[in-house]
Order: sequence, then C-alpha cells, then structure tokens
Amino acid sequence: MKKIAIVDDEEDIIKIVSFYLEREGFKVEGFLSGELLLKSISKEVFDCIVLDLMLPGISGEDLLRVLRNSNETASVPVIVLTAKGDESDIVSVFEMGADDYVVKPFKGRVLAARVRALLRKKFPTVSLRSGGLILDPEKFKVFCGEKEIFLTSTEFEILRLLMSKKERVFNRNEILNFVWKERADEPFDRVVDVHIRHIREKLGECGNKIKTVRGVGYKVSDE
Repeated sequence: MKKIAIVDDEEDIIKIVSFYLEREGFKVEGFLSGELLLKSISKEVFDCIVLDLMLPGISGEDLLRVLRNSNETASVPVIVLTAKGDESDIVSVFEMGADDYVVKPFKGRVLAARVRALLRKKFPTVSLRSGGLILDPEKFKVFCGEKEIFLTSTEFEILRLLMSKKERVFNRNEILNFVWKERADEPFDRVVDVHIRHIREKLGECGNKIKTVRGVGYKVSDE
C-alpha cells in the first residue's frame, strides 16, 4: 500500500485530503508542520508528499529544499498546494523542485488524481545507457560513471523519455504530454526548460548528453 504524507497547518484540509486519498486505497499520515514531517521521515518512508507552501515555522519552500537536498527524499514525488495559479508562480513552484501542483481551493478528487498520476509506473525494465550515463528504471537509479545521481521522479521520467530514443528530438509538447498528460494543454513550455536545466546541473559532466535543438526541443546524444 502506497503511503502519502500531507503537510498542512489546517486540520480540515488534512482531513479532506485524507478522505479522498484513503478512498483511493492509499495510507495517509498528516502533519501540521514541516518540522513534524522531518522528524517522522527519519523513521519512515513516504511514496508521495502533499505539501502546503504556507506553513508555520519552516516554510513550505524551505522544507521542499531540505527534501530535495537529502538523498533519502530527493526522488520522493512532491505535490505543492499553492494559492497562486499564474504562470510565473507555477514556474517558481517547479524551480523549487516540486513534481506537480494543485491550486487552492481544490477538489479532493482532483488532488487524488494528481497523486495517482505521479505514482503511476511508466518505465520499462530495461536499463538505458548513453556513454557514461546510465538509467536503471527497475531500481529507479541514475549514474554518471560510478557516481549515483539523485533526481526527482519528474526529472527521472523526463530523462527516461529522452534516453528511450537517443538522437530523437522531443519537442516541449511531447515532453509535457508524457510527463503531465492531464496538463498538456496548459502553458508549460518554461516548466520543461526548468526541468531540463535541473537535470543537466545534477548530471554534472554527463549533462552534456542532453542536447538542445534550437527552436525544436531536446534529445540525448552519444556525441
């Protein structure tokens, strides 16, 4: 059974979200602050985290950065609850390292669908390689040479797509449709660019395997 953490300082929100997620068969645990989540993470593992940005104590933004900077939680999918839905605000959410977002006020069924989509397995079991860059879908691991690279689930999925057909150029709409199928009609071009930049930075010397085809999109090349 997949375990979901909800971090929100409003008990009513936690109760509503828990109701819809538990109805989908998830096990849910709520936390009223980021500090409580961090204390719990040292003892248990979550498959997905639903995170409100407006929190007492450590902010949602700072908490997300802590999660992304820890090898234990770097790849755990995080859905951010935000009160702002403008494009610049959404891009900012992804800059922080979120995998997806839901704008408040939201419907419980919509949030449950976003969690389901994030946890849906799309990866083949065969490992993918481009020079020293190796992606192992079965173990959810990426290596640059001997060094393990810790990607978020969304970053992993984008890299998997690009590596699945080396030299094939994927345009931004194709990447959007693959990763955020339910949001493919939204203006997410900048979000794709943000994730590609993050992936390159994390891959270090293997980041040059991801090529930009100006005016078209991105590809992985052995060159």
